[in-house]
Amino acid sequence: MSGTLSSLNTALSAIRYNRVAMDVASNNVANVSTEGYTRRRVVGEAEGAPQVAALWSRYDGAGGGVRTGAIDRLSDSLIVARARTEHGSLAYLESRATSLARLESGVGEPGDSGVAAALADFRSAWQDVGNDPAGDAARTQVLTRAAALADAFHAQAANVEGEASMQRLTMQGLVSEVNTAAAELAETNRAIASARLDGVDVNDMLDTRDRLALNLAELTGGVATERTDGGVDVTVGGVALVTGRTAAQLTIATGVNPDGTSDGLPVTLAVTSGSGASQVTTPLTSTPRGEVGASLDLLTTTLPAYAAGLDALVADFADTINTLHAGAYDLDGNPGATFFTYTPGSAASSLSLAVTDRRAVAVSAYPGGVLDASVADALGTAGQAEHDYQSLVNGLGTEVASSRRLATTQSLLTAQVDSAHEQLAGVNLDEEMVSMLSAQRAYEAAARVMTVVDSVLDTLINRTGVTR
Repeated sequence: MSGTLSSLNTALSAIRYNRVAMDVASNNVANVSTEGYTRRRVVGEAEGAPQVAALWSRYDGAGGGVRTGAIDRLSDSLIVARARTEHGSLAYLESRATSLARLESGVGEPGDSGVAAALADFRSAWQDVGNDPAGDAARTQVLTRAAALADAFHAQAANVEGEASMQRLTMQGLVSEVNTAAAELAETNRAIASARLDGVDVNDMLDTRDRLALNLAELTGGVATERTDGGVDVTVGGVALVTGRTAAQLTIATGVNPDGTSDGLPVTLAVTSGSGASQVTTPLTSTPRGEVGASLDLLTTTLPAYAAGLDALVADFADTINTLHAGAYDLDGNPGATFFTYTPGSAASSLSLAVTDRRAVAVSAYPGGVLDASVADALGTAGQAEHDYQSLVNGLGTEVASSRRLATTQSLLTAQVDSAHEQLAGVNLDEEMVSMLSAQRAYEAAARVMTVVDSVLDTLINRTGVTR
């Protein structure tokens, strides 16, 4: 359109565009504290001359104003993908560090109530018997402290099993969260694809999509890949969990019963897709990250290794004590009996005192009731068990300290990535104020243009050619 009236249309387009600009800025301000919200920006497009010339005329105007081309989300897909990766690693390291710290607290070393203290008291009791081989008090003390040592080993084994039980229950809860988020993401993918076909603004749905993808990354370390229709596909451990509008189910294949107890097998995960006869279960080809990965690592590596180390040293300790005790003679001159008993494979939790009579405590190297304390000296000397236990606890302490350092470092890296994303996608109230003022002034200017054009038209229509 050209001519005088075209200025009205140009001013109208400016008013419409700047109204949208103010609405977008207002929406940004309203969502300044909304988690996962990505700042919007209006993209204007100039209305220029017609692209195809008219048959009997030519365009002699100066432009057709402005129109709203799009409302963009200020988001960088590369930064968003990096943020998902770093958040997945952070969730893995923090969950692992928290669990290891809890396990370390249950060990109680160094302290007066731990295994190390009980071992020292046990050795000291044998030394007291060595000083007084016939003393009832010293012999009773050996039995009492042996029972206390067995209880200390029981407590530590129970602590490890308690952490494992907690991790199994945690794993079940996390798997349920993963499946819920996956189903929501698949539904969001469907809604985005449909809305784009209908020409509907999908920015809010894209925010939901990114939030769900980040949640899955924190839970599983899942890798999200954007689709051409606006959705995202997610793979976990190399296996597809979400593909477009379809969500599979993450399942615990082995290792955990429905009630959270162990079935005696290693813990493994799988992804189940389809239903009925077409149902397919695919084992994960690699260990996931995120919170699920942390629980899986603890259940399959860390906790079994510590429990196995504890059982090995208890078995070796009990065998050593039994050998020395069986080679000695008790107060009545009888050969020494088995001092400790245990169940192979679970020595720490099953260790028990087999000798209950203080007279049956064997410390003499000579038969016939000879008062001698040669074996008591050997039983009262610190042996391999103390060294092995110190190595076991030191190894745990080193692992705990390392996990804390890694979590701290990863936290700093994740904060840097989040900061980069926030600078682009976060709402800045100062910037939004400037945007609103700019749109307001442009709106007022466009309105002023309409006023001027109206005045010109009034002169042309009502005053031109008028004579007195």
